[in-house]
Amino acid sequence: MTRSNIRIALTLTGVLATILTTGMPLQSAFGEGGARRDVVRQEQQNVKDAIEHATEAVEHGKQGHADKLVTHAEASLQHAVRGGEDPHLAEAMTNLKSAIEHGKAGHADVATKHAETAVTHLSQISQIR
Repeated sequence: MTRSNIRIALTLTGVLATILTTGMPLQSAFGEGGARRDVVRQEQQNVKDAIEHATEAVEHGKQGHADKLVTHAEASLQHAVRGGEDPHLAEAMTNLKSAIEHGKAGHADVATKHAETAVTHLSQISQIR
């Protein structure tokens, strides 16, 4: 190798080393954005699943099936708990708990009203996100 080729090789090696050491700390910052995006997607999916189960609870409640209403309201509550933090979500969980309580007591009509209110609050969350 000639001296000029050696100089070019050393210069390029230095530039490459500078780029790598500068870019490495940034890589973890960008990686966290992807992780947060995954969390948001999972929360959105949990809210959608909570809406589906709460809607099923309402349908069964209208048919007088208190036991099935309770099953779907409990499933909806489990998804809602993993849905993130939102005032509508908190209200939905409160109503789902009431629906479960009244459903277990056999009061399908009252439980249905609570489940309907939960669906309303859950739907508000999906419109915001």
